[in-house]
Amino acid sequence: MIKSTAHNSVWNITNKVFSNTGIVLLIAVTIAMLWANSPWQSTYQNILNTTISFSIGNFQLTEPLLLWINDGLMALFFLQVGLELKREILGGKLSTPQNAVLPIGAAIGGMVLPALIYFILNTTGEASQGWGIPMATDIAFSLGVLALFGKRLPIALRVFLVTLAVVDDLGGVLVIALFYTSGISTMDLFHAFLFFGLLVIGNYAGVRKTWFYAIIGIGGVWLAFFFSGVHPTIAGILTALAIPGRVKINEATFLQRLATLHNKFNKEKPVRGSLISHSQLEILEEIKTISSEAETPLQKLENALNPFVNFIVLPLFAFANAGIHLHGKVLEVLTHPISLGIGFGLIFGKFIGVVLFSKILVFLKLAKLPKNITWYHIYGIAFLAGIGFTMSLFINELAFADEEFIYTAKVSILFASLIAGIIGSIILIKNQTLKTI
Repeated sequence: MIKSTAHNSVWNITNKVFSNTGIVLLIAVTIAMLWANSPWQSTYQNILNTTISFSIGNFQLTEPLLLWINDGLMALFFLQVGLELKREILGGKLSTPQNAVLPIGAAIGGMVLPALIYFILNTTGEASQGWGIPMATDIAFSLGVLALFGKRLPIALRVFLVTLAVVDDLGGVLVIALFYTSGISTMDLFHAFLFFGLLVIGNYAGVRKTWFYAIIGIGGVWLAFFFSGVHPTIAGILTALAIPGRVKINEATFLQRLATLHNKFNKEKPVRGSLISHSQLEILEEIKTISSEAETPLQKLENALNPFVNFIVLPLFAFANAGIHLHGKVLEVLTHPISLGIGFGLIFGKFIGVVLFSKILVFLKLAKLPKNITWYHIYGIAFLAGIGFTMSLFINELAFADEEFIYTAKVSILFASLIAGIIGSIILIKNQTLKTI
Protein backbone atom coordinates (compact mmCIF):
# COMPACT_ATOMS: atom_id res chain seq x y z
CA MET A 1 0.00 0.00 0.00
CA ILE A 2 2.88 2.34 0.91
CA LYS A 3 4.72 1.52 -2.34
CA SER A 4 1.58 2.11 -4.37
CA THR A 5 0.96 5.46 -2.71
CA ALA A 6 4.59 6.48 -3.23
CA HIS A 7 4.44 5.41 -6.88
CA ASN A 8 1.32 7.49 -7.48
CA SER A 9 2.90 10.45 -5.69
CA VAL A 10 6.01 10.26 -7.89
CA TRP A 11 3.86 10.16 -11.01
CA ASN A 12 1.78 13.12 -9.83
CA ILE A 13 4.98 15.14 -9.36
CA THR A 14 6.29 13.94 -12.76
CA ASN A 15 3.06 14.92 -14.48
CA LYS A 16 3.11 18.37 -12.87
CA VAL A 17 6.76 18.93 -13.85
CA PHE A 18 6.27 17.90 -17.48
CA SER A 19 3.01 19.83 -17.73
CA ASN A 20 4.76 22.97 -16.47
CA THR A 21 7.78 22.30 -18.70
CA GLY A 22 5.50 22.04 -21.73
CA ILE A 23 3.90 25.37 -20.84
CA VAL A 24 7.30 27.07 -20.38
CA LEU A 25 8.51 25.64 -23.71
CA LEU A 26 5.36 26.89 -25.43
CA ILE A 27 5.93 30.37 -23.99
CA ALA A 28 9.58 30.32 -25.14
CA VAL A 29 8.56 29.27 -28.68
CA THR A 30 5.84 31.95 -28.83
CA ILE A 31 8.23 34.72 -27.70
CA ALA A 32 10.89 33.59 -30.19
CA MET A 33 8.42 33.46 -33.10
CA LEU A 34 6.90 36.85 -32.29
CA TRP A 35 10.31 38.47 -31.83
CA ALA A 36 11.78 36.92 -35.00
CA ASN A 37 8.84 38.26 -37.04
CA SER A 38 8.75 41.71 -35.48
CA PRO A 39 10.50 44.95 -36.52
CA TRP A 40 13.16 44.05 -33.89
CA GLN A 41 14.15 40.73 -35.53
CA SER A 42 17.75 41.94 -36.00
CA THR A 43 18.07 42.33 -32.22
CA TYR A 44 17.03 38.70 -31.78
CA GLN A 45 19.73 37.52 -34.23
CA ASN A 46 22.35 39.82 -32.70
CA ILE A 47 21.73 38.32 -29.26
CA LEU A 48 22.20 34.78 -30.57
CA ASN A 49 25.36 35.79 -32.47
CA THR A 50 26.93 37.49 -29.43
CA THR A 51 30.32 35.89 -28.83
CA ILE A 52 31.17 34.56 -25.37
CA SER A 53 34.72 33.65 -24.40
CA PHE A 54 36.00 31.24 -21.79
CA SER A 55 39.71 31.24 -21.00
CA ILE A 56 42.17 29.64 -18.60
CA GLY A 57 45.75 30.80 -19.00
CA ASN A 58 46.65 30.61 -22.69
CA PHE A 59 43.64 28.45 -23.48
CA GLN A 60 40.67 30.35 -24.89
CA LEU A 61 37.35 29.18 -26.34
CA THR A 62 35.24 31.79 -28.14
CA GLU A 63 31.89 30.88 -29.67
CA PRO A 64 28.53 32.60 -30.34
CA LEU A 65 25.76 32.28 -27.74
CA LEU A 66 23.77 29.98 -30.06
CA LEU A 67 26.59 27.45 -30.12
CA TRP A 68 27.08 27.61 -26.34
CA ILE A 69 23.38 26.76 -25.99
CA ASN A 70 23.27 24.01 -28.63
CA ASP A 71 26.64 22.39 -27.89
CA GLY A 72 27.15 23.32 -24.25
CA LEU A 73 23.88 23.57 -22.34
CA MET A 74 22.28 20.79 -24.39
CA ALA A 75 25.03 18.46 -23.16
CA LEU A 76 23.33 18.80 -19.76
CA PHE A 77 20.04 17.74 -21.34
CA PHE A 78 21.72 14.61 -22.71
CA LEU A 79 23.35 14.04 -19.33
CA GLN A 80 19.86 14.04 -17.82
CA VAL A 81 18.63 11.65 -20.54
CA GLY A 82 21.58 9.35 -19.85
CA LEU A 83 20.95 9.38 -16.09
CA GLU A 84 17.27 8.59 -16.64
CA LEU A 85 18.13 5.78 -19.06
CA LYS A 86 20.64 4.21 -16.65
CA ARG A 87 18.15 4.47 -13.76
CA GLU A 88 15.43 2.77 -15.80
CA ILE A 89 17.82 -0.05 -16.81
CA LEU A 90 19.09 -0.60 -13.25
CA GLY A 91 15.75 -0.66 -11.48
CA GLY A 92 12.99 0.93 -13.48
CA LYS A 93 10.78 0.26 -16.45
CA LEU A 94 13.63 -1.14 -18.57
CA SER A 95 14.93 -3.50 -15.88
CA THR A 96 12.54 -6.35 -16.75
CA PRO A 97 12.12 -7.69 -20.31
CA GLN A 98 8.34 -8.11 -20.02
CA ASN A 99 7.92 -4.39 -19.29
CA ALA A 100 10.54 -3.14 -21.72
CA VAL A 101 9.88 -5.15 -24.91
CA LEU A 102 6.71 -3.34 -26.06
CA PRO A 103 7.83 0.31 -25.64
CA ILE A 104 11.33 -0.47 -26.96
CA GLY A 105 9.83 -2.16 -30.02
CA ALA A 106 7.41 0.73 -30.48
CA ALA A 107 10.28 3.23 -30.24
CA ILE A 108 12.30 1.34 -32.86
CA GLY A 109 9.31 1.29 -35.19
CA GLY A 110 8.77 4.98 -34.50
CA MET A 111 12.34 5.70 -35.62
CA VAL A 112 12.65 3.41 -38.64
CA LEU A 113 9.40 4.29 -40.47
CA PRO A 114 9.78 8.11 -40.30
CA ALA A 115 13.38 7.90 -41.53
CA LEU A 116 12.30 5.61 -44.38
CA ILE A 117 9.43 7.90 -45.41
CA TYR A 118 11.72 10.92 -45.39
CA PHE A 119 14.40 9.17 -47.44
CA ILE A 120 11.86 8.02 -50.06
CA LEU A 121 10.92 11.67 -50.60
CA ASN A 122 14.52 12.97 -50.45
CA THR A 123 16.92 10.49 -52.02
CA THR A 124 19.72 12.70 -53.33
CA GLY A 125 21.90 15.68 -52.46
CA GLU A 126 22.12 17.52 -49.15
CA ALA A 127 18.35 17.13 -48.64
CA SER A 128 18.84 13.39 -48.11
CA GLN A 129 20.87 14.13 -44.96
CA GLY A 130 17.74 15.11 -43.05
CA TRP A 131 16.41 11.58 -42.57
CA GLY A 132 17.22 11.70 -38.83
CA ILE A 133 14.99 14.74 -38.20
CA PRO A 134 11.56 12.97 -38.10
CA MET A 135 12.94 10.11 -35.97
CA ALA A 136 12.84 12.21 -32.81
CA THR A 137 10.25 12.52 -30.03
CA ASP A 138 10.26 15.53 -27.73
CA ILE A 139 9.91 13.95 -24.28
CA ALA A 140 9.05 17.23 -22.52
CA PHE A 141 6.35 18.36 -24.96
CA SER A 142 4.77 14.91 -25.47
CA LEU A 143 4.62 14.17 -21.74
CA GLY A 144 3.46 17.73 -21.11
CA VAL A 145 0.48 17.16 -23.40
CA LEU A 146 -0.24 13.80 -21.75
CA ALA A 147 0.01 15.36 -18.29
CA LEU A 148 -2.83 17.75 -19.18
CA PHE A 149 -5.20 14.74 -18.99
CA GLY A 150 -4.28 14.27 -15.32
CA LYS A 151 -5.61 11.12 -13.65
CA ARG A 152 -8.11 10.41 -16.42
CA LEU A 153 -5.53 8.24 -18.19
CA PRO A 154 -3.96 5.11 -16.66
CA ILE A 155 -0.48 5.41 -15.16
CA ALA A 156 0.70 2.54 -17.38
CA LEU A 157 0.14 4.77 -20.43
CA ARG A 158 2.50 7.41 -19.07
CA VAL A 159 5.04 4.68 -18.30
CA PHE A 160 4.75 3.47 -21.91
CA LEU A 161 5.33 6.97 -23.34
CA VAL A 162 8.23 7.72 -20.97
CA THR A 163 9.99 4.48 -21.92
CA LEU A 164 9.31 5.02 -25.62
CA ALA A 165 10.62 8.61 -25.46
CA VAL A 166 13.76 7.66 -23.49
CA VAL A 167 14.63 4.88 -25.96
CA ASP A 168 13.86 7.31 -28.78
CA ASP A 169 16.28 9.85 -27.29
CA LEU A 170 18.96 7.17 -27.05
CA GLY A 171 18.35 6.32 -30.70
CA GLY A 172 18.69 10.02 -31.54
CA VAL A 173 22.02 10.19 -29.69
CA LEU A 174 23.33 7.15 -31.60
CA VAL A 175 22.21 8.69 -34.91
CA ILE A 176 24.02 11.94 -34.05
CA ALA A 177 27.18 10.09 -33.01
CA LEU A 178 27.31 7.77 -36.04
CA PHE A 179 25.92 9.86 -38.90
CA TYR A 180 26.09 13.56 -38.06
CA THR A 181 29.78 14.00 -37.42
CA SER A 182 32.46 15.29 -39.77
CA GLY A 183 36.21 15.83 -39.81
CA ILE A 184 36.84 13.52 -36.86
CA SER A 185 40.12 14.01 -35.00
CA THR A 186 41.28 10.56 -33.90
CA MET A 187 43.62 11.94 -31.24
CA ASP A 188 40.93 14.12 -29.63
CA LEU A 189 38.51 11.20 -29.74
CA PHE A 190 41.14 9.05 -28.02
CA HIS A 191 41.47 11.72 -25.32
CA ALA A 192 37.68 11.74 -24.87
CA PHE A 193 37.55 8.01 -24.21
CA LEU A 194 40.63 8.29 -21.99
CA PHE A 195 38.78 10.76 -19.77
CA PHE A 196 35.68 8.55 -19.92
CA GLY A 197 37.88 5.66 -18.74
CA LEU A 198 38.92 7.77 -15.73
CA LEU A 199 35.24 8.28 -14.87
CA VAL A 200 34.61 4.53 -15.08
CA ILE A 201 37.66 3.83 -12.89
CA GLY A 202 36.40 6.40 -10.39
CA ASN A 203 33.04 4.64 -10.32
CA TYR A 204 34.57 1.24 -9.58
CA ALA A 205 36.97 2.78 -7.05
CA GLY A 206 33.97 4.05 -5.09
CA VAL A 207 34.25 7.77 -5.85
CA ARG A 208 30.83 9.25 -5.11
CA LYS A 209 31.55 13.00 -5.24
CA THR A 210 29.66 14.68 -8.08
CA TRP A 211 32.40 17.32 -8.49
CA PHE A 212 34.80 14.56 -9.63
CA TYR A 213 32.45 13.55 -12.44
CA ALA A 214 31.62 17.18 -13.26
CA ILE A 215 35.27 18.29 -13.64
CA ILE A 216 36.36 15.30 -15.72
CA GLY A 217 33.06 15.10 -17.59
CA ILE A 218 33.07 18.78 -18.62
CA GLY A 219 36.77 19.65 -18.58
CA GLY A 220 37.79 16.35 -20.12
CA VAL A 221 35.13 14.38 -21.99
CA TRP A 222 33.08 17.36 -23.27
CA LEU A 223 36.07 19.44 -24.41
CA ALA A 224 37.71 16.45 -26.11
CA PHE A 225 34.49 15.65 -28.00
CA PHE A 226 34.10 19.35 -28.88
CA PHE A 227 37.48 19.38 -30.65
CA SER A 228 37.16 15.83 -32.06
CA GLY A 229 34.39 16.58 -34.57
CA VAL A 230 31.91 14.25 -32.81
CA HIS A 231 29.07 16.33 -31.39
CA PRO A 232 29.95 17.18 -27.76
CA THR A 233 26.47 16.42 -26.42
CA ILE A 234 27.53 12.75 -26.62
CA ALA A 235 29.74 13.57 -23.64
CA GLY A 236 26.59 14.00 -21.56
CA ILE A 237 25.42 10.45 -22.25
CA LEU A 238 28.84 8.90 -21.60
CA THR A 239 29.33 10.84 -18.37
CA ALA A 240 25.90 9.70 -17.17
CA LEU A 241 26.77 6.06 -17.80
CA ALA A 242 29.87 6.40 -15.60
CA ILE A 243 28.11 7.94 -12.59
CA PRO A 244 27.49 5.40 -9.77
CA GLY A 245 23.97 4.03 -9.57
CA ARG A 246 24.32 2.06 -6.36
CA VAL A 247 24.04 2.90 -2.67
CA LYS A 248 26.97 2.60 -0.28
CA ILE A 249 24.86 1.09 2.51
CA ASN A 250 21.70 -0.97 2.10
CA GLU A 251 18.29 -0.04 3.46
CA ALA A 252 18.45 -2.36 6.48
CA THR A 253 21.85 -1.04 7.59
CA PHE A 254 20.71 2.55 7.05
CA LEU A 255 17.58 2.11 9.19
CA GLN A 256 19.56 0.37 11.93
CA ARG A 257 22.22 3.10 12.11
CA LEU A 258 19.56 5.81 11.89
CA ALA A 259 17.66 4.28 14.82
CA THR A 260 20.88 4.13 16.86
CA LEU A 261 21.69 7.78 16.14
CA HIS A 262 18.10 8.77 16.89
CA ASN A 263 18.32 7.16 20.32
CA LYS A 264 21.70 8.82 20.99
CA PHE A 265 20.26 12.21 20.05
CA ASN A 266 17.29 11.75 22.38
CA LYS A 267 19.59 10.86 25.29
CA GLU A 268 21.70 13.97 24.87
CA LYS A 269 21.00 16.67 27.42
CA PRO A 270 19.53 19.71 25.62
CA VAL A 271 21.11 23.13 26.11
CA ARG A 272 19.28 26.31 26.92
CA GLY A 273 18.13 28.62 24.17
CA SER A 274 17.76 27.89 20.48
CA LEU A 275 21.16 26.23 20.03
CA ILE A 276 21.96 22.51 20.21
CA SER A 277 24.87 20.86 22.00
CA HIS A 278 28.13 19.97 20.25
CA SER A 279 27.33 16.27 20.66
CA GLN A 280 23.92 16.73 19.06
CA LEU A 281 25.56 18.59 16.16
CA GLU A 282 27.99 15.69 15.62
CA ILE A 283 25.08 13.23 15.61
CA LEU A 284 23.20 15.32 13.03
CA GLU A 285 26.31 15.46 10.81
CA GLU A 286 26.63 11.69 11.05
CA ILE A 287 22.95 11.36 10.04
CA LYS A 288 23.70 13.52 6.98
CA THR A 289 26.64 11.25 6.10
CA ILE A 290 24.72 7.99 6.31
CA SER A 291 21.76 9.58 4.48
CA SER A 292 24.15 10.46 1.65
CA GLU A 293 25.51 6.89 1.67
CA ALA A 294 21.94 5.55 1.37
CA GLU A 295 21.40 7.59 -1.80
CA THR A 296 22.82 6.92 -5.26
CA PRO A 297 24.92 9.70 -6.86
CA LEU A 298 22.99 9.00 -10.07
CA GLN A 299 19.59 9.82 -8.55
CA LYS A 300 20.92 12.78 -6.56
CA LEU A 301 22.39 14.35 -9.70
CA GLU A 302 19.31 13.58 -11.80
CA ASN A 303 17.07 15.18 -9.18
CA ALA A 304 19.33 18.26 -9.03
CA LEU A 305 19.47 18.60 -12.83
CA ASN A 306 15.74 18.21 -13.51
CA PRO A 307 14.58 21.75 -12.69
CA PHE A 308 17.62 23.37 -14.35
CA VAL A 309 17.27 21.36 -17.56
CA ASN A 310 13.47 21.51 -17.75
CA PHE A 311 13.04 25.19 -16.92
CA ILE A 312 16.26 26.78 -18.18
CA VAL A 313 18.15 24.61 -20.70
CA LEU A 314 15.19 23.41 -22.80
CA PRO A 315 13.37 26.77 -22.85
CA LEU A 316 16.64 28.52 -23.83
CA PHE A 317 17.16 25.99 -26.62
CA ALA A 318 13.57 26.48 -27.79
CA PHE A 319 13.96 30.27 -27.68
CA ALA A 320 17.25 30.16 -29.61
CA ASN A 321 16.12 27.73 -32.31
CA ALA A 322 12.39 28.32 -32.81
CA GLY A 323 12.68 31.98 -33.77
CA ILE A 324 11.88 31.47 -37.45
CA HIS A 325 11.50 34.59 -39.55
CA LEU A 326 8.70 33.54 -41.90
CA HIS A 327 9.45 34.67 -45.43
CA GLY A 328 8.34 33.64 -48.89
CA LYS A 329 5.18 31.63 -49.43
CA VAL A 330 4.56 29.33 -46.47
CA LEU A 331 2.53 26.96 -48.68
CA GLU A 332 5.51 26.49 -50.98
CA VAL A 333 7.73 25.83 -47.97
CA LEU A 334 5.34 23.21 -46.57
CA THR A 335 5.14 21.40 -49.94
CA HIS A 336 8.93 21.25 -50.36
CA PRO A 337 10.25 17.62 -50.41
CA ILE A 338 12.17 18.26 -47.16
CA SER A 339 9.04 19.60 -45.50
CA LEU A 340 6.90 16.73 -46.79
CA GLY A 341 9.47 14.19 -45.61
CA ILE A 342 9.52 15.66 -42.11
CA GLY A 343 5.75 16.22 -41.95
CA PHE A 344 4.75 12.77 -43.22
CA GLY A 345 7.51 11.22 -41.11
CA LEU A 346 6.50 12.83 -37.82
CA ILE A 347 2.73 12.53 -38.30
CA PHE A 348 2.21 9.29 -40.23
CA GLY A 349 5.61 7.59 -39.95
CA LYS A 350 5.61 7.78 -36.17
CA PHE A 351 2.02 6.57 -35.95
CA ILE A 352 2.50 3.66 -38.36
CA GLY A 353 5.86 2.66 -36.88
CA VAL A 354 4.76 2.68 -33.23
CA VAL A 355 1.43 0.92 -33.91
CA LEU A 356 2.77 -1.60 -36.45
CA PHE A 357 5.71 -2.76 -34.32
CA SER A 358 3.48 -2.90 -31.22
CA LYS A 359 0.88 -5.03 -33.04
CA ILE A 360 3.57 -7.39 -34.35
CA LEU A 361 5.06 -7.88 -30.89
CA VAL A 362 1.65 -8.54 -29.33
CA PHE A 363 0.61 -10.85 -32.20
CA LEU A 364 3.82 -12.89 -31.81
CA LYS A 365 3.20 -12.95 -28.03
CA LEU A 366 6.59 -11.39 -27.38
CA ALA A 367 4.79 -8.64 -25.45
CA LYS A 368 1.34 -7.75 -24.22
CA LEU A 369 -0.57 -4.54 -23.67
CA PRO A 370 -0.16 -3.17 -20.12
CA LYS A 371 -3.14 -3.44 -17.77
CA ASN A 372 -5.97 -0.95 -18.50
CA ILE A 373 -4.35 0.03 -21.84
CA THR A 374 -6.36 -0.32 -25.06
CA TRP A 375 -5.27 -0.02 -28.68
CA TYR A 376 -6.96 3.39 -28.83
CA HIS A 377 -4.56 4.52 -26.11
CA ILE A 378 -1.64 3.28 -28.20
CA TYR A 379 -3.03 5.14 -31.25
CA GLY A 380 -3.12 8.38 -29.27
CA ILE A 381 0.38 7.89 -27.87
CA ALA A 382 1.68 7.04 -31.37
CA PHE A 383 0.59 10.48 -32.59
CA LEU A 384 1.95 12.24 -29.49
CA ALA A 385 5.30 10.58 -30.27
CA GLY A 386 5.21 12.62 -33.48
CA ILE A 387 5.90 15.79 -31.48
CA GLY A 388 9.52 16.06 -32.55
CA PHE A 389 10.36 19.65 -31.68
CA THR A 390 13.51 19.79 -29.44
CA MET A 391 15.40 16.77 -30.80
CA SER A 392 14.18 17.38 -34.36
CA LEU A 393 15.37 21.00 -34.26
CA PHE A 394 18.65 19.81 -32.77
CA ILE A 395 19.30 17.24 -35.52
CA ASN A 396 18.19 19.77 -38.15
CA GLU A 397 21.09 22.06 -37.19
CA LEU A 398 23.51 19.15 -37.66
CA ALA A 399 21.99 17.74 -40.85
CA PHE A 400 22.00 20.80 -43.10
CA ALA A 401 24.43 23.56 -44.00
CA ASP A 402 22.07 25.30 -46.44
CA GLU A 403 20.16 28.03 -44.57
CA GLU A 404 17.02 27.57 -46.71
CA PHE A 405 16.99 23.85 -45.94
CA ILE A 406 17.31 24.62 -42.21
CA TYR A 407 14.50 27.16 -42.47
CA THR A 408 12.24 24.77 -44.40
CA ALA A 409 12.86 22.00 -41.89
CA LYS A 410 12.15 24.28 -38.90
CA VAL A 411 8.80 25.39 -40.33
CA SER A 412 7.84 21.77 -41.06
CA ILE A 413 8.90 20.59 -37.58
CA LEU A 414 6.72 23.21 -35.89
CA PHE A 415 3.66 22.53 -38.06
CA ALA A 416 4.00 18.73 -37.97
CA SER A 417 4.58 18.63 -34.18
CA LEU A 418 1.51 20.81 -33.64
CA ILE A 419 -0.68 18.63 -35.88
CA ALA A 420 0.59 15.37 -34.32
CA GLY A 421 -0.08 16.72 -30.82
CA ILE A 422 -3.62 17.82 -31.72
CA ILE A 423 -4.53 14.51 -33.40
CA GLY A 424 -3.11 12.48 -30.49
CA SER A 425 -5.02 14.58 -27.96
CA ILE A 426 -8.30 14.23 -29.90
CA ILE A 427 -7.92 10.42 -30.02
CA LEU A 428 -7.23 10.22 -26.28
CA ILE A 429 -10.13 12.58 -25.50
CA LYS A 430 -12.48 10.60 -27.74
CA ASN A 431 -11.39 7.32 -26.16
CA GLN A 432 -11.99 8.78 -22.69
CA THR A 433 -15.43 10.08 -23.76
CA LEU A 434 -16.46 6.67 -25.13
CA LYS A 435 -15.48 5.04 -21.82
CA THR A 436 -17.69 7.39 -19.83
CA ILE A 437 -20.79 6.91 -22.02
